[in-house]
Amino acid sequence: MITLINMSLENKINESIKDSMKSRDTLRLESLRAVKAGILLEKTKTGSKDQVDEAVILKILQKMVKQRNESAKIFSEQKREELANIEISQAKIISEFLPDQLSEIELSVIIDSVIKDLNADSMKDMGKVISNVNQKTSGKAEGKVIAEMVKSKLMN
Repeated sequence: MITLINMSLENKINESIKDSMKSRDTLRLESLRAVKAGILLEKTKTGSKDQVDEAVILKILQKMVKQRNESAKIFSEQKREELANIEISQAKIISEFLPDQLSEIELSVIIDSVIKDLNADSMKDMGKVISNVNQKTSGKAEGKVIAEMVKSKLMN
């Protein structure tokens, strides 16, 4: 495997696609091609043919993982375990390109500091707090988790 240190996220994905083709890993290849398609779609949408911002790519990856996890849940409910397993496997493959997720304690510390910095004291400030926390965590925490924690802290 080629060293993937100091490469852009998009280049890492492209290298992994090549490796998957060489090793004939069809599940991995299919998953990574979906990611590449999402990035290309973003490039054409923004009109910039060069590079897509890393933060945008992280959002694309998070969205794809979330979609696959939701699909897996639906397939499991419908007793279609073989399809659910494929979705779970694809979510794991895509997750490899996401940064390590913050622990609940680390995220709580960040949320507390943002609430303090913004002097947030009610649910009216929830949007501002979530926005700032999202900027500080940049892909290291799921939006749903952030929202739930902010809500519980502002309600107390």
